[in-house]
Amino acid sequence: MEDIIAIVMALSIPIIIPTVAIITSHKRQQAVIKQKLLKEELALEKLKQENFLLETEKLRLELEKMKQLDYSPKQKLL
Repeated sequence: MEDIIAIVMALSIPIIIPTVAIITSHKRQQAVIKQKLLKEELALEKLKQENFLLETEKLRLELEKMKQLDYSPKQKLL
């Protein structure tokens, strides 16, 4: 009985080690891809924030210009 267990273990080792190596390699590649994705998402969020600030400033300047010209919505409708 012990001989059978030893034989099964000896035959399973060459199968288990490469399988573990493949799984580990795959997990490592997934981690690298996820890290790149997170960096790109962070850069995109920074661009979105910058764009938001620029648009807000542009609208604020347009509003000030309208106030200086004494613009009223009623005038536009007429």
